[in-house]
Amino acid sequence: MNKRIGLYPRVRVEGGGRGAVSQAGAVLLVETVRKSGLDTAVSAALAPWRKARAVHDPGKMLLDVALAVALGGDCLADIEVLRAEPAVFGPVASDPTVSRLVDTLAGSGKRALTAIRRARAQVREHLWALAGDAAPDQSGQVTLDLDGVLVISHSDKQDAAATWKRTFGHHPLMGFVDHGPGGAGEPVAGLLRAGNAGSNTAADHITATRLALAQLPKKYRRGRRTLVRTDSGGGTHEFVNWLTARGRWLSYSVGMTITDAIHHAVLHVPASAWTPTVEPGGEVRDSAWVAELAGDCLTGWPKGMRLIVRKERPHPGAQLRFANADGMRLTCFATNTPGEAIAALELRHRQRARCEDRIRNPRDTGLRNLPFHGFAQNQIWLEIVQLALDLLAWMPMLALTGSSRLWEPKRLRLRLFSAAAQLVTTSRRRYLRLARHWPWTELITAAQQRLAALPNPG
Repeated sequence: MNKRIGLYPRVRVEGGGRGAVSQAGAVLLVETVRKSGLDTAVSAALAPWRKARAVHDPGKMLLDVALAVALGGDCLADIEVLRAEPAVFGPVASDPTVSRLVDTLAGSGKRALTAIRRARAQVREHLWALAGDAAPDQSGQVTLDLDGVLVISHSDKQDAAATWKRTFGHHPLMGFVDHGPGGAGEPVAGLLRAGNAGSNTAADHITATRLALAQLPKKYRRGRRTLVRTDSGGGTHEFVNWLTARGRWLSYSVGMTITDAIHHAVLHVPASAWTPTVEPGGEVRDSAWVAELAGDCLTGWPKGMRLIVRKERPHPGAQLRFANADGMRLTCFATNTPGEAIAALELRHRQRARCEDRIRNPRDTGLRNLPFHGFAQNQIWLEIVQLALDLLAWMPMLALTGSSRLWEPKRLRLRLFSAAAQLVTTSRRRYLRLARHWPWTELITAAQQRLAALPNPG
């Protein structure tokens, strides 16, 4: 009788295997690139940077790095994961060639950034049309969420500085299109800033919003159908005035700092003016109320602005701030949406919390740290991160259904992209045969069939 030692079976390992493909589930991302036309768009955008008699296309190299980042890489050298599987990813450039491309693009200033962003915007409009009912603009409105993200630096890099959280690094400002409760979100703006950049700098919010609007289809670049949401960092006169300027007329829902005037007005709100807040399903939320303020609080702000304050009984152990009143935690936001119940407007603004999930995704997708010393190179890296996040948002939007559309990058990598397969060539065609016992094999094959059924670009 054999005696088993340990909790796991003993498996011997040796090299020399043939026909096996790792990261086989990444074919979903490759097919998303092909069906969206992102490869041809980025290739055409970076054509001016392709040298004569060059073997590798700059657009392909940039997308290869984005695919490596989408699969969990956090530096240029991680492109080796793709180089090891030419049957899935095609020929991949060497590390020095890719590094020289990033330096070249960084040295061209805003020209390369503008070219990459235009290609992304062009593909985004086409892809939203492909997505149909799953597109984020099916409700007739597009919601842009702006928020900052701290990127810690463990070495001295250009423009790295002490942050407001007493860390050291950079403080990019990012924008995301909210896909609603049934989907994720996709990045539309990435403004790299020094670590000591302010959270409420109006000029940076305006620049980030310009970048985000340029990524949307033209019909959403102005008008009330586009809603801009921010935390209290966006609650400045200059930014709100810019949003509502003539010819722009954007909708907004921005957090506001509780000033002395607002605090004084809250103390004079009669009990009958407070309305219970609601949950997404319509049920009343316990221990939270909202009221609309008027009078001197709106002096100096744009016409049509509504100021809504929320009070909530804090959870046990929570510490109150000086701006709180009567033992209640106070928060405030402003909007220019007319005729809507204040409880519904408060729910809409509270759902901006989904932006925190969007911020977590870049940290898990190449933005845990910035790999270069130079600021210009790191700005190119931030564009690569956004390309990777685009693919991680577009693929579920086109190919996944149900709860799997909500999976974040970590779960997509663990369950889908990390699947191994056997490469089989028959009748001059190549097939990836996934393991039958893998729990998500049917999900991968069904997603691949949905992508294959989409029309080819052009």
